[in-house]
Amino acid sequence: MNVRSPLSLPADYPNSMMAFEDDIFISYTHIDNQPLTEGQKGWISHFHHCLKLRLAQLRGKEAKIWLDTRRISGNDYIEPSIVQRLPKVALLVSIFTPRYLQSEWCMRELREFCQAAQRMGGLRIGEKSRLFKVIKTPIEREQHPPETQDLLGYEFFQMDASGRPVEFDPIFGEEAEKRFLMRLYDVAYDAHRLLDTLSRPESQVAPDAVDGGAIAPPASDRPPIYLAETTSDLRDARDNIRRELQQRGYLVLPDEALPHSPDFSEAVITHLCRCRLSIHLVGRRYGIVPEGAEQSVVELQHTLATAHQRQNGDFDRLVWMPVGLEAEEARQQDFIQALQDQAELLQTGLEDFKTLIQDTLHSSRSGGNALQAEAHPPQVYLICDQRDQDDYEATLQPIEDYLWDQGYEVIPSVFDGDEAEIRRYHEGSLVDCDAVLIYYGAGSELWVQTKLKELRKASGLGRSHPFWAKAVYVSGESTPAKQRFRTREAEVINQFGDFSPSDLAPFVTQVNQAAAGRSQ
Repeated sequence: MNVRSPLSLPADYPNSMMAFEDDIFISYTHIDNQPLTEGQKGWISHFHHCLKLRLAQLRGKEAKIWLDTRRISGNDYIEPSIVQRLPKVALLVSIFTPRYLQSEWCMRELREFCQAAQRMGGLRIGEKSRLFKVIKTPIEREQHPPETQDLLGYEFFQMDASGRPVEFDPIFGEEAEKRFLMRLYDVAYDAHRLLDTLSRPESQVAPDAVDGGAIAPPASDRPPIYLAETTSDLRDARDNIRRELQQRGYLVLPDEALPHSPDFSEAVITHLCRCRLSIHLVGRRYGIVPEGAEQSVVELQHTLATAHQRQNGDFDRLVWMPVGLEAEEARQQDFIQALQDQAELLQTGLEDFKTLIQDTLHSSRSGGNALQAEAHPPQVYLICDQRDQDDYEATLQPIEDYLWDQGYEVIPSVFDGDEAEIRRYHEGSLVDCDAVLIYYGAGSELWVQTKLKELRKASGLGRSHPFWAKAVYVSGESTPAKQRFRTREAEVINQFGDFSPSDLAPFVTQVNQAAAGRSQ
């Protein structure tokens, strides 16, 4: 067991933000700030303006961001005044581009900042670095300066369908500007957290040190969360989840770039051992296979997390895939099929999945006592048209009997009573049930779409957790409308003949998986 020694800082270490003259220095090259079209603001200038404004909004006061506008080319010599000023800068934001890495000036700025930070307590603050790597244009990681190769960085670009990088720049339209601002908000939020840590006097800094003497942030009772790397088609969803977890005070791992080499598995296991929960997002592509491995990055992380869970009873996993997603490659289809066969794959909307993550974390922090105290058989709300209820023995009874045999409590549709009472019963059932099965028999397609719309509005009625499973059972007389019916919001089960238990197997699997997860 490693015992951390009390924090010991050099005498010249600034013990408050008052000792820093600037919050942030933005290091960049002149050519990367040249607008591509006449009349446009340069990319760096736009980044600087937005970062300064967003950081001021987060901190409640003006941010001191230093941007050297005198530089002309990448070969100019760094001025002595900049070298003297860098030690009094709290954070360095480096805008990575091919020209930036070729610039002697910029490389000198980066090295001088790192050396100054190491002399004054360390470049790392807990799990974060005072050096922010903003990647404007993609560059192979091996080409990054050694001081930055382990940093995840903030990518301000995405690959299009042809594999070409498209930078987040307003000239490419509203969507590119939206992505630019979302990624900039990540930079601003992380900078805000670090500046808050640095603003505390030494006496208020947690007296623990990590390797190299870096300052540790205040201790948290929330265990780290492993958010697995995923494929590019789900990068936005992963960023969305990571951003929300961080804002709730969770440390999200990995917090450094994973090596796509034979060391990959060791790095993943090291992170998993610190966590109580891992989250895995499954997309349409199979993804990169690390050197020396046989599985993709996505599948290998899941395999390692599964093995870790078998050895640690208090470790949880959540595996998610968007509703309606179809695999683009045979290997990915095999991986998805294996997850479905093992009843491990959740298919919900992203917001429902984020709610499930919070429920799982709450259960973990409370030891599961609240959920165990309220344990009950899974409740399935069986929604039907009144005409189907009138022909109960031929339509609904086989389904109800099968669900009952699975140990479920079936909440039936009711039609006796006044309209207000029936509506209250229906809305209460949507709030209280665990899963919903819509029977599409005598009802019209408009009736089915109305019921699906009501499911979307359930949270507004007071529902606090996502449905464990949602399905539409299409039966009765085969019509053109029923034959073409499809939706991404629920599992669609087509059965125009006699009922078979296998019809409901995917639905039952989802319910059982969710019930098992709630009871752990």
